Amino acid sequence: MKIAVVGTGYVGLVTGTCLAETGNEVTCVDINEEKVKMMQQGQLPIYEPGLDLLFHRNIKQSRLTFTTNLAEAIGDAKIIFLALPTPPGGDGAADLSYVLGAARDIGKIITEYKVIVTKSTVPVGTADKVTAALKEHTTQEFAVVSNPEFLREGVAVEDFMKPDRVVVGTTDERARKLMGELYGPYVRQGNPVVFMDERSSELTKYAANSFLATKISFMNEIANMCELVGADVDMVRRGIGADERIGRRFLFAGIGYGGSCFPKDVQALAKSAEENKYDFKILNSVMEVNELQKTVLVEKIKAYYGGDLKGKHFAMWGLAFKPETDDIREAPALYIIDDLVEAGATITAYDPEGMPNVKKLVGDKIGYSENRYDALKDADALLIVTEWSVFRTPDFDFVKEKLKAPVIFDGRNLYDLDRMQECGFYYNSIGRKTIG
Repeated sequence: MKIAVVGTGYVGLVTGTCLAETGNEVTCVDINEEKVKMMQQGQLPIYEPGLDLLFHRNIKQSRLTFTTNLAEAIGDAKIIFLALPTPPGGDGAADLSYVLGAARDIGKIITEYKVIVTKSTVPVGTADKVTAALKEHTTQEFAVVSNPEFLREGVAVEDFMKPDRVVVGTTDERARKLMGELYGPYVRQGNPVVFMDERSSELTKYAANSFLATKISFMNEIANMCELVGADVDMVRRGIGADERIGRRFLFAGIGYGGSCFPKDVQALAKSAEENKYDFKILNSVMEVNELQKTVLVEKIKAYYGGDLKGKHFAMWGLAFKPETDDIREAPALYIIDDLVEAGATITAYDPEGMPNVKKLVGDKIGYSENRYDALKDADALLIVTEWSVFRTPDFDFVKEKLKAPVIFDGRNLYDLDRMQECGFYYNSIGRKTIG
């Protein structure tokens, strides 16, 4: 099947590449000429494990191409995916200008029936708005379909190739048949393609991300309670995670959620509720908890040093909002950096993938190290901010040797408490007793 993908951000590029992997002919279109040229030359603009292999293979076999020409991309395509940014506006609502602008442009071009799919995360009612935008410029038949993505950064390729479910929102029978045919190869093991109406599909995406964000914030509240009453959040997590009604995932306490999805999606759903005169109390609390949790590590650091951080130097392991990505959008590390620098401290950071993006954003506000151990030089303490695997089993004797003092503040609970005590560290983590 011939497919067009409008937008080559994270979602668009993963979608286009994975669709090409099952034999479709995919053309990805973007207005950024430099980026398109880069991809035409076989260079990936994002870091995502496993994507490079599929990307290069499908370019080589001419199933994946890139262009800046919209008409060229959608000319023979049966299905057109809109994978465009929907950033939060000043009021928190999703900005649909990119999506609706693309719809109007497509309406000026199409000369036969097309299925236009909103892959972007969009609020309820967007399919109606896209339909209206298309009808401003065409009398051709078309269908607008909602097909939200559920890709986790770091495992997005696996999520797309072997989804636990595919959600398709359409009331058009021709579109339903085409979408079923398109996704058939990805659900051969029996996982469902769930068909529903467009509005239910749009809300499903927001509901899923908001529920997961709620689990995270709930566990962070439990962690804070654990510290007050002398309980261990890891024990609590294991105890409730064994209940199949609750499940084990998204129960790890830490320093808040970040990234491109959870923050804006929770905010957008709360705003959509407000526009419909509904006070979504849980989501407002989730956002409040998350904002406070992002800097809970800073409060621990200030308490340890008596509130005075002037002249203190910290090593920071981790910048990306989660491991296996270079995405720093809404990363807790950025909030921690701001607060520590404002308090008079200095920082040297190391992250396997996130440093180039942080350098673009904060420049020389902090220092950067080419490896994890060099970041420790002359540091008063080590801060664990992202749970990369490379940070899980360091040489603790060498860490002690490099640090000015054996002090670790761990925002991701990577290390065993008994081990930290044996190694002689002061060790302060989230929702567990402090060692030392």
